[in-house]
Amino acid sequence: MTLKLIIERLYHNEIFRYLLAGGYNTIFGFLAFSGLYLLFAESLHYLLIATFSHVLAVTNAFLVYRYLVFKSTGNIWHEYLKVYVVYGVSFGLSLILLAMLVEILHLHPIMAQFFVILFTVIISYVGHSRFTFRSGSED
Repeated sequence: MTLKLIIERLYHNEIFRYLLAGGYNTIFGFLAFSGLYLLFAESLHYLLIATFSHVLAVTNAFLVYRYLVFKSTGNIWHEYLKVYVVYGVSFGLSLILLAMLVEILHLHPIMAQFFVILFTVIISYVGHSRFTFRSGSED
């Protein structure tokens, strides 16, 4: 199998594109928060900065998922709102799971967060592929 064939197969694999995009989105979100914090820390509370960076990161993720991962042609505004629903559910579940892993199973918070991230990646993929960007949707 040639390198070109491997690259073509990976490009056509939605899950691979999702994981690649997710890595990019994670870095983008971190840099958005860091950049806004460095620019506005003296005048804005860090939670407000986090809120602004979250909106930027989710919007960026939406565009990447819509055009590069799921290649959606559905109604952009409906999908944009749906992406917030999926991320809201994912975030809520991640908080519950994190608390359970730390408080009940007594895992270190960093180790627990590792497992939470694995869980939320799966939940987010299923949510985006079956709800946000489902093909043939009449949004």
